[in-house]
Amino acid sequence: MSNAFTRRRDRLMAMKELRDRYVPYDQGVTCPGCYRSMARAEVAKNLYVCPLCGHHFPIGARRRLRMLLDRDSFDELNGGCVSADPLAFPEYREKLVKARERTGLGEAALTGTGRIGGYACAVGALDGRFLMGSMGAAVGEKITRLAEYATAHALPLILISASGGARMQEGILSLMQMAKTAAAIGRHGEAGLLYVSVLTDPTTGGVTASFASLGDVTLAEPGALIGFAGPRVIQQTIGQTLPEGFQSAEFQLEHGFVDAVVPRSALRDTLAQLLMLHRKGEGT
Repeated sequence: MSNAFTRRRDRLMAMKELRDRYVPYDQGVTCPGCYRSMARAEVAKNLYVCPLCGHHFPIGARRRLRMLLDRDSFDELNGGCVSADPLAFPEYREKLVKARERTGLGEAALTGTGRIGGYACAVGALDGRFLMGSMGAAVGEKITRLAEYATAHALPLILISASGGARMQEGILSLMQMAKTAAAIGRHGEAGLLYVSVLTDPTTGGVTASFASLGDVTLAEPGALIGFAGPRVIQQTIGQTLPEGFQSAEFQLEHGFVDAVVPRSALRDTLAQLLMLHRKGEGT
């Protein structure tokens, strides 16, 4: 096993452990990018980005939307849309209850309308703390309804992805959401409306293979893991050593999968500029 792959594996394991904590309130944190310890307050002040190496810590959906949207402009849509247990999957109901208690969300997707720099938009964000941001029937329904709302009201659409993919506890019902969300995004595009997809760490599986990859403009946070299967799965399948940084946001930018890698501190201004240009392009 190569040293590069070992370092990548160890870094991913450290990041997974960190995601389970999401920068705790009552203790210091160790950055998985530079392995230095620092106070949580220092990280929070820097938009949950390591001030030493620039590593982007994962953040929840509500916090992310607060960072991006104009103050008090967010109006939630379809908040009551939550998952059931269609397959009676063992322990699934218990996991849903725990995820709701931990995040304060009914589902892994938070959707609604808001303004960025004064420009109205429909916006949604996935929360990686909720079963790794996986897409089940409810998440797919919320994304679809948001896209349909944006189409009906002639609004640009912004979706921020952070997901482990389709939710296995819902089987084929979760996989069906890939086609459903993609179709809704397609109708939004046919109406001549802007869709901006923002990829954060990690964006994988069925989310990558559906709405996350369909943006008119696709942005990514620095260092984000982006792909369908994980690097370890791919390497074990093909029996070859993967390139250094394979599936990172920077690798995807170099190979044309994303349009820009945008630091968290610049994302709000970047989105506001895209919305402004879209409005000017419409002649309004």
